[in-house]
Formats: sequence, C-alpha cells, structure tokens
Amino acid sequence: MSEYKLPRGIVISGTGLWTPPEAISNEELVEAYNAHAERYNSEHAAEIEAGELTAKPFSSAEFIEKASGIKSRYVVSREGILDPQRMRPYIPERADDELCLQAEMGLKAAKLALEKANKKPEDIDAVIVGASYLQRSYPAIAIEIQGALGIDGFAFDMEVACSSATFSLQRAVDAVASGSARAVLVINPELASPQVDFTDRDSHFIFGDVAVASVVERRETCSADSAWEILGTKAKTVFSNNIRSNFSYTSRAADVDPFGDGKLFRQNGRKVFKEVCPMAAAHIEEHVRATGSEPEEVNRYWLHQANINMNNLIAKKLMGDDASAERAPIVLDRYANTGCAGSVIAFNLHSDDLQPGDRGVICSFGAGYSIGSLVLEKIAP
Repeated sequence: MSEYKLPRGIVISGTGLWTPPEAISNEELVEAYNAHAERYNSEHAAEIEAGELTAKPFSSAEFIEKASGIKSRYVVSREGILDPQRMRPYIPERADDELCLQAEMGLKAAKLALEKANKKPEDIDAVIVGASYLQRSYPAIAIEIQGALGIDGFAFDMEVACSSATFSLQRAVDAVASGSARAVLVINPELASPQVDFTDRDSHFIFGDVAVASVVERRETCSADSAWEILGTKAKTVFSNNIRSNFSYTSRAADVDPFGDGKLFRQNGRKVFKEVCPMAAAHIEEHVRATGSEPEEVNRYWLHQANINMNNLIAKKLMGDDASAERAPIVLDRYANTGCAGSVIAFNLHSDDLQPGDRGVICSFGAGYSIGSLVLEKIAP
C-alpha cells in the first residue's frame, strides 16, 4: 500500500472539464435497446424456444435510474448507439497525421485547466494521460497532446481502470516533490462508449464520454486565484476478476473475435458493491486520519461516480447522519460513469464554494480492485 503525508507546498492549481456536445437520455437508450431486443428475440425464436439461447430481457428508464442513479450520459457520437441494427457508436478513423479523438478530447480539457491555473505550456515539464481505455498502444496519447501544446519535457500514458485519474495525480505529485518537474499537466480523456456492449441490458447504460485535466505544481509557483494543497496521497490495489475487460490485440493470435463474448466491459455488480464499499470507506477513513482530520470533519468528498447507491453508502459510513448530496456531490445522474474522470468532474464542479482551510477528499475505486485518494485543503495563494 502506498501512503504518505507530503511536505506542505504541492497544489492542484487548476482543473478543466470538457463535455461532449451530444447526450443520450435513458429513454432514448432504452428505446433503441428494446427495439434491438425485440428484433433479436424474433429472429432467434426457435433457438430460444428450444432452450439453446436466452431471450434478451427488456429494459426501462426507471430500471436504469433505480439501479444506478443515472439519467443520461454524454457521448462523442450518438449516431450508431441509437441504431437498433448497429448498437455501437460510429467514430471514423483518422489519418496518422491528424490528432486522434482521445488526444483532441484531452487537449480541450487541458487548455481549460491551464487557463484556470494561469499557466502556459512553457511552464509545464510533464504530461500524464490516465484513462480506463486508451485509443492506441503507441505513440502515447500524452506525447501527442504534449506535441500539440508545444511542451518541452516528457509525457506518458498510464491505465489503472477507474482509478487512473487519482493514480496519475499521485505520479504528478511524486514528480513535483522529487524535483523532476516544476509543474505537471494530468489529463484524463475517457472515451468509454466504444467499449460498451449496448446490446447487454445490465451494462449498456453505465458509461459516458468526457475529459478532465488538472495542473499540479509547487505552491510558490502558483499564481491562480485559489488552489488546493495536497496533504497526502494514498493508493491500494487488490486483485479481483469482478470487473473485467478482455479486449486485447492477442485475440488475433488466439483466432477469436476481439469483440466477442467476454471481450468488452463486464462486472459482477453485486459482488463489486459488497466488496468495494467497505474497502473504499476504510481506505478513506485511514487516509483522512493520517492527515490529521476525522472523516466527519471533512467538508466535501468527491467520490468516484459509478453508482449512486455505492456513493450514498460510503458517504453514510464516513459522515453518518450528516451525509448529504452537498458534502458528497453526485454528477453521475447526467454524466453517468465516466471511468476515472468522475471524481475529478465532481471536484471541478463542486469546489469553488468552499473556503480557505476547508478540506476535501478526491477518491476513486474500480477494477483491479484499485483505490486512490488525495486529501486536499483549500488555500488562497
């Protein structure tokens, strides 16, 4: 387990949030899915009757909201997702000399973060891209964004599923603390919709697309109107098969369909809920106490945005009867699960109202299992 209390003086000086212009409501998603299910069941009626296949169950907007708290999600392309005969987004390939889609998303969020932090590309020494899915293996998306911004330094990608944002923020903190970078631009462009099986009732509604970015630097170089000092970071991983994606280039060598059964996102939701909630709550409690506070004293929790029932339970464990949507804000109702970006979205949208001296926790949890957290205190440089 990685945990330490940092020497005072490293801050998050700005964040940026880029939201795709297109969204899909539960009602729209269900209409497309149910049309697909009806067509599938009709075409395979004989096999279903013989017990050789299982009929696809129908869904409803009410089922989705009750199960997850999600009401809609943003996507980079609605076109194919709502086509009952396609059931996946349509995202044309780009030429090698064009900026790839994930880099384009990340670049938009990065520019917003730099503006809020009052930083220019020449002030940045490193770029880290952390995401649940990466559009390609190499060259790194981070290096592509570095090149587009004209940053002179180093860049790399990392993937720790839904904890990629907190883990990449911790790597940025390490770089600044060690002196290997004056300031680090952390970017989390979550292009999740291509990995969703929109023909599966139990998972077709979960994910959305988005990009967030953060600037990490020393307090003495910070010129933003306000910033958040990082009091400590903590990371932990425990192996579990309960959340898995087997999509891989090695499918080519196994002579199997790379998009076949079991290759896209899948999870055992009940086990994840039962196992991750107490792990996350205990992780946060230990971390908060290690940085000199009690969990109930923390002003705000920016939690991973996967499921409203998980978040409510964790918030209740941390704050008791004082748990509320104000202290543990929810954004998944309109953004859905955005992989690693959810906790940073919550931080971006629900932190400006806090005062210097107030404390908060950014925490993510997901496949691995992986849990990452940062304890923050608002300052006025």
